Amino acid sequence: MGTSALAHEEGSDAAASLGTTAPLSRRAQIRTAKPFSEFLTDGFRRQHDYLRISLTERCNLRCVYCMPEEGVRLSPNRDLLTTPEIFMLSSVFVSQGVNKIRLTGGEPTVRRDLVPLMKQIGSLRAHGLRELCITTNGISLHRKLDSMAHAGLTGVNLSLDTLDPWQFQIMTRRKGFDAVQRSIDRILEMNKLGAGIKLKINCVVMRGVNDREVLSFVDLTREKELEVRFIEYMPFDGNKWNRHKMVSYSEILDVIRAKYPAISKSADHKNDTSKTWSIPGFAGRVGFITSMTHNFCGTCNRLRITSDGNLKVCLFGDAEVSLRDILRQSNGGDPIDEQAFEAMEEIEMNRRHDQSLSGQRLQLAPNEAHLLDIIGMAVKNKKAKHAGIGELEHMKNRPMILIGG
Repeated sequence: MGTSALAHEEGSDAAASLGTTAPLSRRAQIRTAKPFSEFLTDGFRRQHDYLRISLTERCNLRCVYCMPEEGVRLSPNRDLLTTPEIFMLSSVFVSQGVNKIRLTGGEPTVRRDLVPLMKQIGSLRAHGLRELCITTNGISLHRKLDSMAHAGLTGVNLSLDTLDPWQFQIMTRRKGFDAVQRSIDRILEMNKLGAGIKLKINCVVMRGVNDREVLSFVDLTREKELEVRFIEYMPFDGNKWNRHKMVSYSEILDVIRAKYPAISKSADHKNDTSKTWSIPGFAGRVGFITSMTHNFCGTCNRLRITSDGNLKVCLFGDAEVSLRDILRQSNGGDPIDEQAFEAMEEIEMNRRHDQSLSGQRLQLAPNEAHLLDIIGMAVKNKKAKHAGIGELEHMKNRPMILIGG
């Protein structure tokens, strides 16, 4: 049947309209709620219902805070997750309570099968998935947006660190500012027609580089229904981080307050990474991701899968466990391609038929129980919070592009 056919089996045509489905009432949600999975609950009772999956290590930009100037050594193709493996892992996590999946990279739009993959993951809405989002640099996004919306896209986090085309080239080491602007404009146009795609622009603020543009970014929210989020510059392997380059949340807020004294704090949700603020009369909002000065570890509900199949329970942690290797044990250690996936699918369909299990989720990985045990152990070992600035500066970790933004 293949993963495309399976998407139809699991979610039918409705999988292509994730964002248009009427939300369940609070009473209906309570009535249908299940106890949250112990596999995704850590030792501090944090429940992890948000999964970020890196689709590729490749990118069409070379941003200074993300990739070392000399580049990175890319993993051999055999070491990367295949499309069926990404879908299988997504299915396992959704079965345990994950309701939001974000596709990251590298740059996810460079992956040729991105839209079909999104349709497959979107089919998991039949089993509890609510949001399907993407983090992108926007370079080629505008060419795929309509298809992605039909595949179930509900949110876009777009990385943009300057509004100056020349400065864009310096920070990304590539051209492409106009293409990013087209992507932003296209999302806003689609939203006027009811697409309902949440747009957030992520800006990493670096002293002496783009810190003078803070107010220009804030002004984007005057007429546009989007959220600009200022991110504290974070240390990753090879990005030459130092404290002086980092502009803190309080510094940025002081700059904004000086021009807009009426700015006020908005209500945040329990698991938000961003502290949001609003300016009276503005259509959009301003947010701050304060990983370095005011961490949000106590309410963290996020897990990450790298493009080579490792589970990271903390962005700043160096502990990883390979889910890819466990998954491939059911295929003799080889990558699970479409042919192998179809064979597994046929076995599972026959099992469902023999045991009258129609309507239940397909359990495609024969060793899913072992996979969940490993996931559960990794989540249980998640620390209360990440290290402080001094330790993070010297901690060995992957470059950001090899983690997944």
